[in-house]
Amino acid sequence: MTFADLGLSPELLKAVEDAGYTEPTPIQAEAIPAVLMMKDLIGIAQTGTGKTASFVLPMIDVMASGRRRALMPRSLILEPTRELAAQVAENFEKYGANHDLKMALLIGGVQMGDQLKTLNEGVDVLIATPGRLMDLFERGKILLNGCELLVIDEADRMLDMGFIPDIEFICSKLPETRQTMLFSATMPPPIAKLAKQFLNNPKRIEVSRAASTNENITAFKVPVKSRQKRDTLKWLLGNDQVETAIIFANRKTTVRELNKQLQRDGFRSGEIHGDMDQGSRIKELDRFKAGEVNILVASDVAARGLDIKGVSHVFNYDTPWHPDDYVHRIGRTGRAGASGRAFTFVADEDAEAIANVEKLTGSEIKTYGKEDVRVELAKAGADAGGSTDAVREDEPEKPKRSRGKKAGVDSEQPSDEKPARKPRREREASSDTKPARNSRSRRRDEDDEPVPAGEWNGPKPGFLDVGFG
Repeated sequence: MTFADLGLSPELLKAVEDAGYTEPTPIQAEAIPAVLMMKDLIGIAQTGTGKTASFVLPMIDVMASGRRRALMPRSLILEPTRELAAQVAENFEKYGANHDLKMALLIGGVQMGDQLKTLNEGVDVLIATPGRLMDLFERGKILLNGCELLVIDEADRMLDMGFIPDIEFICSKLPETRQTMLFSATMPPPIAKLAKQFLNNPKRIEVSRAASTNENITAFKVPVKSRQKRDTLKWLLGNDQVETAIIFANRKTTVRELNKQLQRDGFRSGEIHGDMDQGSRIKELDRFKAGEVNILVASDVAARGLDIKGVSHVFNYDTPWHPDDYVHRIGRTGRAGASGRAFTFVADEDAEAIANVEKLTGSEIKTYGKEDVRVELAKAGADAGGSTDAVREDEPEKPKRSRGKKAGVDSEQPSDEKPARKPRREREASSDTKPARNSRSRRRDEDDEPVPAGEWNGPKPGFLDVGFG
């Protein structure tokens, strides 16, 4: 199936082709025709499945005809965070290049004057966070009775952030005759109640089981003591073919301290959290997207919806307090069919939190070092070093920590293969033909077989031994 089979206009198809896309994702294939037929829609899809384009593309064609009026947006898209709102705006600019549509971005953290000026000129599409929209509505600076189409994106995140009362208020001010779309990665009871209250006979699209994780992501939990987290993270960053990574922490103070430590250790890292102003957050994201930094330390403000291509790894430095956040955090990798790896550090106090995550996803997360099979991540590894991308990593022996070598010397993982030894009788029988040697002075090449290509041949980090029994 191609985008041309979905009923989109030639102008929109050209914009999609110019953006480099040819085949729709499953949720796009199901949602786009339904939106074009003006049906209400509930879309349940795991993060990274392309649900943003599933409503942006048909909205452009739906809004192509009609007249805009001052202070009365013709359509409204609600996003939980500024970053998500800005990302949707980028999608409209990209796909709407061949249409005469006017868009406005209404978010906090920026000057209100330019936003009011744009609203006064009339907009076809208003992308807003609930807080700023409520602020302007209460001041009488915006009217919602001309809105023909409403999108509530990341509804479960709206619930977590306490925006549901605001959304209920906003919906009550919209015309009863309208088209409404609700998208969410999970469907907790409050969201189901919201959908029942404000959607009219909606079409339900579910492209993946609620709260499931992307099958392209290889996820592990790493049992580790709290005081060993930094050393563990540093070792993994140096040894797991990390191209670009997002590291999530539960507290903003942890984000700041961890970023400073990584920079002191020579990593190219940046940070993003809720205490930063909007301009600084956008600047850090742009640096990460441009490759100026390849590691982004973040709080959960960046966990949902941010579509950054090529993120090879996600590290949960802290096990998330809310199990839903786990799904969204690791969803920053393995996007658009690519492969990714996710590591969750599990300290003793995180036992209940990780159990809740496994209960939500319906599967046990594999323990790192016991069931680790490498997925193909980067062709660069084979090109540069001659090694293959797919590497088998088996359960390690109890390692001995070496302080004489840096952890980043070798890029592969430990192996438990031991060289075969001759039976005692054979060794004794051959002793008359070989010079006698003390066992401590045996040459290594006679006692040990060569290390197979691609296997670990250096010191094994001590943290891998913790918690494996």
